[in-house]
Amino acid sequence: MASLGLTVFILIMSMAGYAFADKQYLRTGYYSKSCPNAEKIVRNVMKKAMAKDPRSGASVMRFQFHDCFVNGCDGSMLLDDTPHMLGEKLSLANINSVRSFELVDEVKAALEKECPQTVSCADIIIMASRDAVMLSGGPDWEVKLGRKDSLTASQKDSDDILPSPRSNATYLISLFSKYNLTVKDLVALSGSHSIGKIRCFSIVTRLYNSTGKGDPDPAIEPKFIQKLDMICPPNVDQNKTLGADSTHVVFDNQYFKDLVVGRGILNSDQTLYTFPQTRPYVNLFSRDQNAFFKAFVKGMLKLGDQQSGKPGEIRRNCRVVNKPGKLADSFFAS
Repeated sequence: MASLGLTVFILIMSMAGYAFADKQYLRTGYYSKSCPNAEKIVRNVMKKAMAKDPRSGASVMRFQFHDCFVNGCDGSMLLDDTPHMLGEKLSLANINSVRSFELVDEVKAALEKECPQTVSCADIIIMASRDAVMLSGGPDWEVKLGRKDSLTASQKDSDDILPSPRSNATYLISLFSKYNLTVKDLVALSGSHSIGKIRCFSIVTRLYNSTGKGDPDPAIEPKFIQKLDMICPPNVDQNKTLGADSTHVVFDNQYFKDLVVGRGILNSDQTLYTFPQTRPYVNLFSRDQNAFFKAFVKGMLKLGDQQSGKPGEIRRNCRVVNKPGKLADSFFAS
């Protein structure tokens, strides 16, 4: 009886226009017939946007992390709040931090013009993240597609799951392991901080009250403390930004070289070098950029496999859930 009930449930949801998010349906070339130019369209929009604002690439790349860690890669972080739902945009990790939602809107508009209601917003995040890395000088790779967009979002889940910039390696290892991501995956994926900028808000405690005694983190190289003091003094506008590493517009292995000499910006960065279990991978990637690129691609693919298994859809607008049809109305009616 239970299996029959599940079958009926899936049938009703499918008839209502919903599908189920499951990584077993993800594959390369997913849109080869339904929207053959999809990946080309995404890359072209990203290329034009990054030519105008190089930082936009790093911003969009972060979407994959902030989306996939919270209930799977389902585009939930793109949903605006509603009177009945607090979404993820104003969560602690996203508010005043995550940006470039309008770039996803631009990509979606171009895809809707070419192939109406075919390409999911969740897949746009995956493609655009890959393109942001490649267009910044990093590796290129084939992405698996076929995700569905969530029907809801949760600010609480985002608050509870996404790590703080003050996190230490022990906590990060534990968090990543819940997603079948190894220590090597953790270190490689942290290399996403090779591009982009970081707000002073994220480092002032590390600079001025690391141990609760008004002192800086001793892991920071002394001359680098002086540089950070100049950029982010105690009375600074905490939304002021600085480069995530010393070559922050180029995706390379400089991030790891910076960690080796005590020039990591965030505590969650530098902890990867001070902690014995993660340090060997920092050393490896600082010496061998190809090893970093290979491990980063593997990690991004594994991260992209995170799926909720919940009902989903192909949104027409990435910011809002589609208006349900009559059958969906009757199914959800109380």
